Amino acid sequence: MIGRLRGLVAEVGEEEGLIDVGGVGYVVRCGSRTLGRLPAVGDEIVLHIETQWTEGQGMRLYGFTSREERSAFVLLQSIQGVGPKAALGVLDVLAPGELATAAARGDKAAVARANGVGPKLALRIVTELKDKPLGGPIALGAFVSDQTHSVAAPSAPPASPAGSAVAALMGLGTAEILARRLVDQALVRLGDDAPEGALIKAALQELGR
Repeated sequence: MIGRLRGLVAEVGEEEGLIDVGGVGYVVRCGSRTLGRLPAVGDEIVLHIETQWTEGQGMRLYGFTSREERSAFVLLQSIQGVGPKAALGVLDVLAPGELATAAARGDKAAVARANGVGPKLALRIVTELKDKPLGGPIALGAFVSDQTHSVAAPSAPPASPAGSAVAALMGLGTAEILARRLVDQALVRLGDDAPEGALIKAALQELGR
């Protein structure tokens, strides 16, 4: 599971950005607020990532500029009827602190300004978040989410480019045994001194055959 990406902005679209990490481009879906905060193409960015997997769509990465936004995104989807698109829509109009304030006040109109959120769903959101102000359970949820991702994607770098390449492939949903085999094949082709990005590229090319 991918918990964070540090790389260069390669492209910015209407609903997603392309982040170049060591020569590998990661498509990251973002809300309009986050997309508006991305630096210019070619500049470095750090995005906090929520990785989700569905049967029909496969793996999708959702990116945020802060841990609090990612945690609020996860918390919103715990509410019945709120999917990723609606959760991003809410965070486009309300930052996590503003969302907590709206919930505490029962301000469903503020939440209903989000695309894809009608009055009934807005009422359900403020009702279920009413007793979870920022600094209380929402902050606890952020802590739990961050701890989960820190275990899945440790900040300490792998011992070698090959190990880092294997970890990246596993983060994309490749089984560990297959990831190691693909990287070993790439090492044979490119040599033991091949950098991480080249190993990942070669492995992905082999995987796509």
